Amino acid sequence: MAESIYLSSCNKLAKVSIIGAGNVGRTLAQRLIERNLADVCLLDIVEGLPQGIALDLTEAQGLQYHHCEIMGTNDYADTKDSDIVVITAGIARKPGMNRDDLLKINAKIVIEATQKSLHYSPNAVYVVVTNPLDVMTYLVWKTSDLPFHKVMGMAGVLDSARLETFIAFELGVSIHDVQGMVLGGHGDLMLPIPRYCTVSGIPITELLPPETIDKLIQRTRDGGAEIVRLLKTGSAYYAPASSACYMIESILFNQSRLLTAAAYLQGEYGLKDLFLGVPCRVGSKGIEQILEINLTPQEKEILQKSGKFVRDSINIALEFL
Repeated sequence: MAESIYLSSCNKLAKVSIIGAGNVGRTLAQRLIERNLADVCLLDIVEGLPQGIALDLTEAQGLQYHHCEIMGTNDYADTKDSDIVVITAGIARKPGMNRDDLLKINAKIVIEATQKSLHYSPNAVYVVVTNPLDVMTYLVWKTSDLPFHKVMGMAGVLDSARLETFIAFELGVSIHDVQGMVLGGHGDLMLPIPRYCTVSGIPITELLPPETIDKLIQRTRDGGAEIVRLLKTGSAYYAPASSACYMIESILFNQSRLLTAAAYLQGEYGLKDLFLGVPCRVGSKGIEQILEINLTPQEKEILQKSGKFVRDSINIALEFL
């Protein structure tokens, strides 16, 4: 594996601080250190929890052959000089709860996490995972006053990965040959675009009938809720952690990957002053470019509805600032 662009003259790897040691946070920490991507600081307000997770992962070091360091802490001072801060803190969805039910509780958590971590890492790139994703990303940006390109939300990578999985199931092909694209908000108004979803370059519109594609799209929209119903006492965390890791790797290694992220819009797609899932180039500076792809009138309408829904939720969340 190529060395990180953040490898300093003293051979110290990049530092990624993860705020929240729940299932997503701890799984992301595991992904990062086992792939030797960065040293990790795992923070949580529960005393002993991040320390125990860090010790457990460290004790696996000799078996997994990773050399990255991980520390667990309850003190934001330990996150000092982070290159990337990932916010996963917040309560998870429970059966019957939609993402917007989380708004009031998680807004307060995310605002506090942003203020405290920013004090010690003012130059970090922020990746937001907490739901409702698009609104929480906006709150991080608004609270931090960071350049908008240094704040992004993890949503489209996860939603696209789910759609890719269902396409592979349906066609009986390798998931590695499937490329998906899902725009919009991270919720019921997400916008999968079938003609940009391909199998080895072939659009799925040429491989599947419209009614089957519609079923796959609906399952993707219900992807998180489906897992919540099955688990009964929690929500998804393996795929969300892998999605965040994918984005972090592109930042650390300046890979400029084209992926869907919740990015700040300034008129792109006819939307302003909100974060929404759109195709982006993600590299060492964060969001390096937003690509505007051609949308049909129906797709534009759905994206506008998604944007309005996010905007209305942002207006409610701003009360907590």
